[in-house]
Amino acid sequence: MSSETEIRPFRVDVPEEEVAELRRRIAATRWPEQETVTDDSQGVRLAMMQELARYWGTGYDWRKCEARLNDLPQFMTEIDGLGIHFIHVRSRHGDALPLIVTHGWPGSIIEQLKIIEPLTNPTAHGASAADAFHLVIPSLPGHGFSAKPTTAGWDPVRIARAWVVLMKRLGYNRFVAQGGDWGAAVTQQMGIQAAPELLGIHSNMPGTAPADITKGFERGDPPPPGLSAEELRAYEQLSSFYAKHVAYALIMATRPQTLYGLADSPADLAAFMLDHGDGTGQPGLVEKALEGTLQSALTRDDLLDNITMYWLTNTGVSAARLYWENKADFFDAKPITIPFAISVFPDELYQAPRSWAERAYPHNLIHYNRLDRGGHFAAWEQPDLFSSEMRAAFRSLR
Repeated sequence: MSSETEIRPFRVDVPEEEVAELRRRIAATRWPEQETVTDDSQGVRLAMMQELARYWGTGYDWRKCEARLNDLPQFMTEIDGLGIHFIHVRSRHGDALPLIVTHGWPGSIIEQLKIIEPLTNPTAHGASAADAFHLVIPSLPGHGFSAKPTTAGWDPVRIARAWVVLMKRLGYNRFVAQGGDWGAAVTQQMGIQAAPELLGIHSNMPGTAPADITKGFERGDPPPPGLSAEELRAYEQLSSFYAKHVAYALIMATRPQTLYGLADSPADLAAFMLDHGDGTGQPGLVEKALEGTLQSALTRDDLLDNITMYWLTNTGVSAARLYWENKADFFDAKPITIPFAISVFPDELYQAPRSWAERAYPHNLIHYNRLDRGGHFAAWEQPDLFSSEMRAAFRSLR
């Protein structure tokens, strides 16, 4: 390979002085006064943030996360002039199906760590060797250990093309793709581009809404007549998201460079990331995770592993620019004609109705399933359920 296409091993090695500086900044946080309400309607509550900061600064150990990452095969390669970091775990089952999984915001490759073992080693998790995957988990440009774009243009369309280059560079001439959040946007762009090597895609945050109603829920219009009960609920969920929860995204989509606090203050970075407006109503989900009462695999250390990675790589602002770059809607049906699989988790931003999915993808919807638990960070929250969905979703494409 040339120097531009070379694949190089990568290890995480954060200097101790950077970890110490993080702790110092956490301890030096200047806090605002307490909120004037008894719920989280004004944002992340002071008591929760102070308790998280206390643990983050005195009890949390970044080195455990670093060791976990370094136990995995990590690599760097240059695509379209940008360094791309990725995890690449090959299954011991030689006929495994190659799968590229893309994270979102405020996530990272940390989201996917729990699905690596069950997807690459299914026989150890009650599944068949015929369901094995070779797994590729890249860091989005400007996120984690991937390079930060220095010029405009790295939108989901360009990232989708880069992921095909990556998979082919790894020697895969047939593969599938999965994503939620920004990963959904990138994966659906891969589906639109329909590279001949791409057999099919899966999303846990799919675009299914009919074009004639999308602008209505974005504007907050009353629901149109004729919707079924399931469709009406989805419409109301999306209307509520745009009315009450999308402010964080609007800031990043219009003024990402103004978010200097994400680079200067660990507490600001953590609060901004934790106030992600997902369907369960963060920061309520976060509070349950911190208390250990959330009915999922998501833990306090998981959250801090992810936030700490953003801090140590100083990617708060560079990650935000993806919102500025994006020009497409999230939830409208896309012109995808290759096989498309959909999983609907009950605490996602909206539960995509089967009727919308079947109308949007009448000839290529190969899997549709509604789960009984899990939310926006499905792979992180419910890794076993998520892994089962991957096996079922792509079984017909093997």
